[in-house]
Amino acid sequence: MQRHPLSGITVVSLEQAVAAPYATRQLADLGARVIKVERPGEGDFARRYDTTVHGHSSYFVWINRSKESLTLDLKDPRGRAILHRLLADADVFVQNLAPGAAARLGLGAEELTRRYPRLIPCTISGYGTTGPWADRKAYDLLMQCQTGLVSLTGTADGTARTGISVADIAAGMYAYSGVLTALYARATTGTAHPVEVSLFEALAEWMGQPAYYTRYGGSQPPRLGTQHATIAPYGTYRAADGREVLFSVQNDREWAALCAEFLGRPELTRDPRFATGSDRVAHREELNAIVAERFARSDAEELLADLEAIGIACAGVNDVAAFLDHPVLAARDRWREVGVPGATVQALLPPADLAGLPARMDPVPAVGEHTEAILTELGHSPGDIEALRADSVV
Repeated sequence: MQRHPLSGITVVSLEQAVAAPYATRQLADLGARVIKVERPGEGDFARRYDTTVHGHSSYFVWINRSKESLTLDLKDPRGRAILHRLLADADVFVQNLAPGAAARLGLGAEELTRRYPRLIPCTISGYGTTGPWADRKAYDLLMQCQTGLVSLTGTADGTARTGISVADIAAGMYAYSGVLTALYARATTGTAHPVEVSLFEALAEWMGQPAYYTRYGGSQPPRLGTQHATIAPYGTYRAADGREVLFSVQNDREWAALCAEFLGRPELTRDPRFATGSDRVAHREELNAIVAERFARSDAEELLADLEAIGIACAGVNDVAAFLDHPVLAARDRWREVGVPGATVQALLPPADLAGLPARMDPVPAVGEHTEAILTELGHSPGDIEALRADSVV
């Protein structure tokens, strides 16, 4: 039987919403045993974000495969005792509870490190566990607003939310890589280092380029829809058949080819308005008018063929349905069947392929699906488990 890279690693996660579950799902993809602790009855509230996937939440199905679900009432001392029995043998503990909640339950990083020296606690918060905003609740769109991302997204007429939960995803990625780093450090030095990631600081890192542009350029990049703030021509243009085509010119060689072989105007390379990349950005409106005139003379497929023929990066603008049917995903065999309670769904393989090590793609659990098995593993008798259920501890 093929072992996965993280086989033998146990992760206990007191998780909800998106950021922490996304981090732990990636650990599960690599073979870690992830025990997801949920509230008795209702479970993770992300289970009820929507009901579009065979009655299940699209968010939950996306980020909770290959996990075991254990229900525990952590306000009950018996529930906390069960959790601590798990933590005594676990490698990693991940939590993204509301500010201060983990500490009130005796699950703060410092206390866990003292009690379980080999355990790697990972805390995911909104604005960090210290500082003036440590006690504030934080959600994805709040982070997009606070880091300035919303001010960059949209058009000159108005701002827009990024269409995916980008702050949650960023935090989940850094929690995942942070835990992997801490596991490596523990293996090589014997020391378990706690990991802390905030949504705000994760997305702040992703704002690096506009931050430098603004601090040293004196103003922030403008909102330009699909146009690029610092490169031109780069964006979508409408073809004669009404479809949009995106293309990008990255350097002067590509600019010369575009002028001579696509626009049919080689003299533009000598036009001082367009001589350099910065000049082309400064005279974006004049340049866009020239490009738009050329696009208006051809249908989208002809434009794509002409641009590809001269080595200019280009693409049609897909909707999500077209993305799902993308020929690259089909040709590279990226889809797999994954179970959800009562059905199966198509799920994409993780993007990082490890040669000879297939990804784990096990089912998405029902609420508390593994509670009895885990409690039995911990030594509880059927009578014990029945009593705990009767008292809503599990």
